[in-house]
Amino acid sequence: MTRPAFISRIELEAGPHSLVFREDSAYKDKLKKLEPKEADRRLQAKLTAAVTRFEVSERLRVNTFRQLPEERPWVDALDPARVATILESFLVEEVPANAPDYDLLTRLGADSVVEFVIQDYGMRSDKGRAGAYMRGYARMFKINGRAELWRRPFQVDRVTEGAEHLDPFKVGKDPSLFRQELTAMLDVVAAQFAEELRPPDRKPGAPPPEGDSSHTTGRELPAPPKPPEPDLGPGELPDPDP
Repeated sequence: MTRPAFISRIELEAGPHSLVFREDSAYKDKLKKLEPKEADRRLQAKLTAAVTRFEVSERLRVNTFRQLPEERPWVDALDPARVATILESFLVEEVPANAPDYDLLTRLGADSVVEFVIQDYGMRSDKGRAGAYMRGYARMFKINGRAELWRRPFQVDRVTEGAEHLDPFKVGKDPSLFRQELTAMLDVVAAQFAEELRPPDRKPGAPPPEGDSSHTTGRELPAPPKPPEPDLGPGELPDPDP
């Protein structure tokens, strides 16, 4: 491997998904007459607005690449703009859903690909504790024959980790809270990838700073509103607890 190309993409239907209200009955009283399916739809719209798919995929690629040592083959990697152009994926808000035709990269002199693929991401909840999640894989392979040189699946689940509760109602009012948590997760995964792609005799570089994700639990239910069912704006979730 002498001339790698770095690619990052998100699979079709990968997200962002909201699996909060339909899978966790802890929010039933808070939702009142708002159906869990509709609440998830509204939250999913907020997650989509918080960070684009392009930003998610590019952050993983860029932060992995910038932590690699300045030596071959990494210093000979193809310019990402040329890679995106030849694969017709130089888009502002989106990334290709399907795997591109990597054979096209041989026109630029590439002999291998380092690929990052996000298969699912969003928010979920269990027993009243919500958080972001993400899963996918990374691999390095030769273009000619597609022989894999390295593969690393990844799965980050803030709920399973027991991380601080990410209040979905607060996210509904301030979607940047989801963005902060997701980008922090991407940075951790990128640091892991860079570590594994380094020669074993080199020390790892400093990982990018993790986002400061600070959330309160807000588990107390509010007093019954007057009227019992407050009017919600189009596409809005109930207000978070005080």
